[in-house]
Amino acid sequence: MVDYLANTEINSQRIAAVESCFGASGQPLALPGRVLLGEGMLTKECRKKAKPRIFFLFNDILVYGSIVLHKRKYRSQHIIPLEEVTLEPLPETAQAKNRWMIRTAKKSFVVSAASSTERQEWISHIEECVRRQLLATGRQPSTEHAAPWIPDKATDICMRCTQTRFSALTRRHHCRKCGFVVCAECSRERFLLPRLSPKPLRVCSLCYRQLAAPKREEEEPRAGAPGQPAHSAGAGCGASSGDEEDSDEDKEGSGDGDWPSRVEFYASGTSWSAFHS
Repeated sequence: MVDYLANTEINSQRIAAVESCFGASGQPLALPGRVLLGEGMLTKECRKKAKPRIFFLFNDILVYGSIVLHKRKYRSQHIIPLEEVTLEPLPETAQAKNRWMIRTAKKSFVVSAASSTERQEWISHIEECVRRQLLATGRQPSTEHAAPWIPDKATDICMRCTQTRFSALTRRHHCRKCGFVVCAECSRERFLLPRLSPKPLRVCSLCYRQLAAPKREEEEPRAGAPGQPAHSAGAGCGASSGDEEDSDEDKEGSGDGDWPSRVEFYASGTSWSAFHS
């Protein structure tokens, strides 16, 4: 590791350059003891399609955002504390190479690198940073992770009822608990998932029944007690008349330039990631 860089001018300049690229829309990143260890472009599998994203690995956080102008302007900054991160390498296929999953309690997603070498570099550096961060904070590795969203293109029919076929008029939705692509009828319910949001979120019918079951068991004896009002199982977490924003992916990608396909994007054979020493 490069702890010796913590208070050096070159580290301060690197972090200032990242802050400058995100501009006023980003959070300040310079903190005492924080080191920028590496940076690079990875392909992030978003809801509608895979998109290039800029990633910055610090000794305590992972930062990523969408690219407006490479090395000049980024937006939609996301900051992930490394003590919350778990990595899962994914198997290779003819269509999907150099991939791994980044899991956290609030969000899990798949990324891929330009080569197997870069993939291994990212994984080894992140895992070492996570190990050190857990050691420094005294925390245990995270065991609860958000389900990754199944990409829209993975299915043309609802993954719950298997009857509804999606079209321009029949839109896809995602269950926030299992990540399945579902139709509106199969995802009418809302349930409070505190790890993900302070507001009740869309869940599929199966997940809703599983989530609501313990709550019903708690409230049934109370409902029959003298002087106690009956409570519905979905109180505060049932169906909602409104429809919340389905994903931040669309907003996240709103600043993307006209990027070519992944094959063309990585065609030059150059290294798209760099780690500092």
